[in-house]
Amino acid sequence: MDGKLSWTVADAVDYKGFPAEKSKTGGWVPAALILGIEICERLSTMGIAVNLVTYLGGVMHLPSAASANIVTDFMGACFLLCLLGGFLADSFLGRYYTILISASIQTLGTAALAVSTKLPQLRPPPCDGIKDCKEANGYQMGILYLALYLIALGTGGLKSSISGFGTDQFDETDEKEKAKMAFFFNRFFLFISTGTLMAVTVLVYIQDEVGRSWAYGICSVSMLVAISLFLSGTKRYRYKKSKGSPVVHILQVIAAAIKKRKLELPQNVGMLYEDSSEQGSRIEHTKQFQFLDKAAIVEQGDFEAHGAASALNPWKLSSVTKVEEVKMMARLLPIWATTIIFWTTYAQMITFSVQQASTMERSIGSFQIPAGSLTVFFVAAILITLGVYDRIIMPLWKKWKGKQGFTNIQRMAIGLVLSILGMAAAAIAERKRLAVAKAVGGDTATLPISVFLLIPQFFLVGAGEAFIYTGQLDFFITKSPKGMKTMSTGLFLTTLSLGFFISSFLVSVVKRVTGTDGEGWLADNINYGRLDCFYGLLTILSLINFVAFLVCVIWYVPQKRKDQQKSGMVNGNMAEEKC
Repeated sequence: MDGKLSWTVADAVDYKGFPAEKSKTGGWVPAALILGIEICERLSTMGIAVNLVTYLGGVMHLPSAASANIVTDFMGACFLLCLLGGFLADSFLGRYYTILISASIQTLGTAALAVSTKLPQLRPPPCDGIKDCKEANGYQMGILYLALYLIALGTGGLKSSISGFGTDQFDETDEKEKAKMAFFFNRFFLFISTGTLMAVTVLVYIQDEVGRSWAYGICSVSMLVAISLFLSGTKRYRYKKSKGSPVVHILQVIAAAIKKRKLELPQNVGMLYEDSSEQGSRIEHTKQFQFLDKAAIVEQGDFEAHGAASALNPWKLSSVTKVEEVKMMARLLPIWATTIIFWTTYAQMITFSVQQASTMERSIGSFQIPAGSLTVFFVAAILITLGVYDRIIMPLWKKWKGKQGFTNIQRMAIGLVLSILGMAAAAIAERKRLAVAKAVGGDTATLPISVFLLIPQFFLVGAGEAFIYTGQLDFFITKSPKGMKTMSTGLFLTTLSLGFFISSFLVSVVKRVTGTDGEGWLADNINYGRLDCFYGLLTILSLINFVAFLVCVIWYVPQKRKDQQKSGMVNGNMAEEKC
């Protein structure tokens, strides 16, 4: 029996439902087929997002603020729908079918977008002069929205499952395969960066110089090829059985605590209910969020008879370990909330910064750089920062402090600081651009100022993303309960989503407060606006948020009290180590 277990994976099955054999399933080949889907998802989503604002303004004739909001709402929906994708994968479909269905939906969306950008009936007529431009009507925008949100739905499903299904191909209990899993995460981020780099260079160039319908058609075809390759690995994949959604588990604890809200907590925490089957994975009781502890108070009616045996009703009674798992997730929320603002500043890099670039001199000899391709400096900043951190900072930090690089909280803090500097640099660059626009006239199509003036803001925010993205991902995965890793990853992705939605909200408020009829800080023609003031506002908000982040960090890492240490010794060190 032990010999058989050595060549099978304990918690995985093959496509027929039998225990997965190590020699016939999993490993790098199936993982590579899964990563093929990811690179096509990045190609489509980022290729659309970074250049969509120029299409909305130049072809659909929408005001700059409205164009920016459509882009940020689209990106926000992509990340918010990760929660739906994760719920479906955990509770019903499993990761394999979630990926397959989501990839198909995204393919349908990019095909619809290709059609909407090709047919003249689905866009307004060209402008007759600078001022006489007819905006897209409701029908034309409706078709565009349908295509965009099909893509968002597909992206949400893919992002929630690809990394998880990829790691499913490696056995954590096998030291060799565990080492390969660590390399998988590196390759996963490399594929994300590669897809983004191709999107902001090749795909954006095709959109501007050949045609958008061709570019979006390429996205559809590439995803179809990736789906075909993905299906070819069906017999080689390892499949993990779904354990149910952690959302239900959290709701059960909250429901039980509310039901018993009038009960008094016992003086001795040992009187609270603990499941004996959780002996190997128990979490020690903590004193934060004591209201939730009431879910573990045993009272009459918590156990229901099932024949000769009885079983607890999880909506009436929860174990201390399950309560503590919910507490662990609750402790993440303050830091989660104070990292959202970074992604609001990030949103400006694919909206207003691209609009800035479209008004500036972008020629290198006879070649003109597409405005959307300026984000290549953003991607380059990420890759350079990761390389410098890995090869220079980490070795030096280990020699100096004896630690393997910065902690996840330190990386998040660095990312937030860099975003503040990035917004300050953006405000300074915009003041210079507006001065030139005022000197030569706001209606000038191309201002005599180099687009490379915008590089500092792209580079600073890009470097910030390299730190905060890896820091957040590490923090939310390592500080969450083992059974809630998928949910905590989704929680991390919601910071991106809410960052985009907050950007849309801020744009709408600033537009309403500072002026109407196409004027104010965010004028329809940014040459007549005060985008520098908007960037200044984001700088101030980011600075205030950083102070709040530091307060939350101090709250999250309290000094250990003696009674907690004693409590940890009662049940042995192993339980503490499991946490």
